[in-house]
Amino acid sequence: MPTLDELRERFEKDRFAMVTGVEIKEAEAGRAVCTLKLRSDHLNANDTPMGGAIFTLADFAYAVASNGFTEHIIVSQHCSITFLSTAKGKELIAEAKCVKAGRSTCLYEVEVKDELGTFVAHATVNGFTVK
Repeated sequence: MPTLDELRERFEKDRFAMVTGVEIKEAEAGRAVCTLKLRSDHLNANDTPMGGAIFTLADFAYAVASNGFTEHIIVSQHCSITFLSTAKGKELIAEAKCVKAGRSTCLYEVEVKDELGTFVAHATVNGFTVK
């Protein structure tokens, strides 16, 4: 089982998530917690976090939770995100949890909150094992 530092090193190859500033805080098989400290380039014209920044964080947390502890390659087959509230804080926290893992497909839920507890978004991700 990889350590947190080994997972961080492995997922540094996800260049888009890395340039946005996403960090892996916790991880175990089927679960991951990732964070994003909000910067001015994450904000939209209304001065609130851009949906794409929130989605990137949720997708990355799913990727770590589903791929971090397996030799298989699991990709997103379908993802749905619902934006629930504007973040009030300065950091977003995404927790991805496995709902069901099968031979070739899986289902994950991802909750995105800010550090103040504001429930910002909820995502579901169907994954597919390609290798």
